[in-house]
Amino acid sequence: MPPASIIRYSIHRIELNVKYKLLLSLALLGNCIAQAQTAPAPVASPKAAQKAAALKSAINLPPEKREAVRITRFETPPVIDGQLDDEAWKGAAVFKDFQQIQPGDNIPPSRNTEAMLGYDAKFLYIAFRAVDEPGKVRATISRRDAVFEDDNVGMFLDTFNDQRRAYEFFFNPLGVQADAIFTESGGEDFSVDIVMESKGVMTETGYTVEVAVPFKSLRYEAGRDKLWGIHLFRRIKRFNNELSSWMPISRDNSSALNQAGRITGLEGISTERTIEVIPSLTLSETGKRVRALPPRVSPNDPVALADPGRFSNSPIAFDPGVSAKFSITPTVTLDLTLNPDFAQVEADQTVVTANQRFPIFFPEKRPFFLEGIDIFQTPITALNTRAIVDPDYAAKLTGKLGRNTFGLLLASDNAPGNYSEEERADPDLRPDIEKFLDKNALIGVLRLKRDVGRESNIGLIATTYNFIERHNSLGGFDGRFRLNPKTVLTFQALGTTSRRSFFDPERDEDIYRTGNAFAYSYNLDYTSRRFGFFLGGEGRTRDYRADVGFTQRTNTNSQQLFLRFSNEPRPKEKLVFWRVISVNNIDFDWQGRMQEARQGGRVILGLQRETYVGAGYNLKRERLFEEEFGAKRTPTRPNQGAFFGDSERSTLGKGVFGFVETTPSKKYSADVSVGYNWNAFDFDFGGGRRFPRVSPAGLLDPDAPLDPGPGNTMEVSARFKHQPTAALRTSLDYTKTRLVRTDTGRVAFDDNIFSLRSTYQFTRFTFVRARVDYSTLASNARGQFLFGWTPNPGTSFYVGYNDDLNRNGFNPFTDQLEPGFRRNGRTFFIKMSYLFRRSF
Repeated sequence: MPPASIIRYSIHRIELNVKYKLLLSLALLGNCIAQAQTAPAPVASPKAAQKAAALKSAINLPPEKREAVRITRFETPPVIDGQLDDEAWKGAAVFKDFQQIQPGDNIPPSRNTEAMLGYDAKFLYIAFRAVDEPGKVRATISRRDAVFEDDNVGMFLDTFNDQRRAYEFFFNPLGVQADAIFTESGGEDFSVDIVMESKGVMTETGYTVEVAVPFKSLRYEAGRDKLWGIHLFRRIKRFNNELSSWMPISRDNSSALNQAGRITGLEGISTERTIEVIPSLTLSETGKRVRALPPRVSPNDPVALADPGRFSNSPIAFDPGVSAKFSITPTVTLDLTLNPDFAQVEADQTVVTANQRFPIFFPEKRPFFLEGIDIFQTPITALNTRAIVDPDYAAKLTGKLGRNTFGLLLASDNAPGNYSEEERADPDLRPDIEKFLDKNALIGVLRLKRDVGRESNIGLIATTYNFIERHNSLGGFDGRFRLNPKTVLTFQALGTTSRRSFFDPERDEDIYRTGNAFAYSYNLDYTSRRFGFFLGGEGRTRDYRADVGFTQRTNTNSQQLFLRFSNEPRPKEKLVFWRVISVNNIDFDWQGRMQEARQGGRVILGLQRETYVGAGYNLKRERLFEEEFGAKRTPTRPNQGAFFGDSERSTLGKGVFGFVETTPSKKYSADVSVGYNWNAFDFDFGGGRRFPRVSPAGLLDPDAPLDPGPGNTMEVSARFKHQPTAALRTSLDYTKTRLVRTDTGRVAFDDNIFSLRSTYQFTRFTFVRARVDYSTLASNARGQFLFGWTPNPGTSFYVGYNDDLNRNGFNPFTDQLEPGFRRNGRTFFIKMSYLFRRSF
């Protein structure tokens, strides 16, 4: 688990209706986070400095940690080989006397750690010496950003000393890197990849790590008397996930970046301007199953019913592209891309989609959009870059000038007008899409943010999306204010105007019109040693649209109260900690009608050997209104609504769940969670051909209006990980979701998803990876096989093969059951890129 996840109590930022496995991991985050609130200490004003000094003196900081540490300038750079035997390190600034902050509370660590820092005109040099028994150290040849299941050392580096944003650098004992951007308002973002060099070596007394970070890889302010915030950490997995820190951490301070130490003396740094150019090339050959016969003209057309389909291979696609980055100053960067290759090397995770009313969010994975994404993040997801599907070109300007942070993103997306060959050839569809063919959407995003006081900020965001008959503009403001060391207030208000088609439930048709709307969000967060809460809410009016963002539901308000109680952890006891959580929600629409009310609680116990056990319950009352699903009946159409029978449905449900997670050794880990809910709604969407609608109305007529009703659901989630060698990792995941209607006793759907993943890491930079996902509901198996070589960010070479098959599934053209395996599609690809980097 990354240190920042431990340091900040972020469980409340997650939707409270997630699956039980996610509840498990979030609950575990909650256990650890209040135990390790880390952060750096700025020097904004005399009054702020006095507050910082008072806070630090309250936890008895020695003088060497209370004052800024001057970093030594190296005359001769060290060789980055992990040995720490260069002459330069003898004069480096030394950081020692680490303290255990998890599970203990600023007590002596189980093993000693020492860190050293130095610099020259071009590099910041970092070294760690970790004392331990070599045979007990957990170290594997892992891929980048996957070091947190190993022992590790690392740091937070607040290069503006603004206590709002910091770089994270972490390394396992072999020097494998993990890097991220941490923000107080948004947590960690491991999508960033910093060009740096690191080596780790196992020794007779533990291990050592040596690192060189080019200043041109960072955004920073440096010079005479400039301060940077710094945290230094060490994780020892076998001692109950022990985390030690150079700076002691107060659990009565919820900030992650105002309790850090400070460094100074970074003078005479070469302020180079850097140009990075990354040309890329993707070669791919794709095949898919298509019709062998003309489409059937009637449901019982005997010729079309016999269509077995055929497999068609497309010509080899040759897709060159180029991306460029120009560091205008050490704090401002311009990114450009032309015909970018935005294909994902790894596909999205297979998830349960049956009985889902609202869209499912998938995170961004494409490097161009991930650069500086933290600048654009706000409490309401006004920007979701996955809405920019396939841009021909894009540009992005991001940076920070003094107290002002800014971001500008422009893109031209050809996805809205990019129709398939089958769609273009369809005589019935062609007239409807003719005016959209090969047209692009123009997208723009502007973000401004200003630091206020010592740890607060206010911001503005604006987005625009323009396509034929679809125009959307969004604008608003947001803020984050630290009221005291334990309390943070965040808020946002947005307004949108759209010119597009809106569905009118009273007329049961799409109406092209202008819609103006409003959205809001607020959250009051209090976190202390043994108690915490947050009171928050958000809402969106009916016509709210954010075409460059992500929206699950409109015409809704959701208010939440979250409470947490915990004990003082006891690292040596069998029961290391306990935690009690209460979650309370109420949702209502803008007409004042209650949509959903939820109340739940859970207990989490932390045991030895990284073992966690928990259980909980939930109570829920939910109401459904037919106009949220389609047509609304009116006096002139009394029987033509979206629902069969009553136009409103409600249910009173309850549920229980439990989970266990354990890591008994460095080779094995496992977790399992089980939940059961009574009177959960079946929305009567059906579960595909394998599970047609089972409502009373659906059983009588498959084309009848929706007939939602209560049912009982069972949810199971399990994972087993095995690491037999330092280079091989394997995991097996299983997810089950099953719903049975109470009125008919029929199974509405039953989905079992199996995911097998295996990675063999030949070296830090070369690997092979295999992944197979199988869903019983879709009768679908997907295989992904990948060879990769990634010596540094920007330079890569991949060879991959993806396959998509049905097993005992249904013919997509005839809807008839097909025994055995049938291939839906496959892709073979070669993807390569190379980083050219020059400074001047």
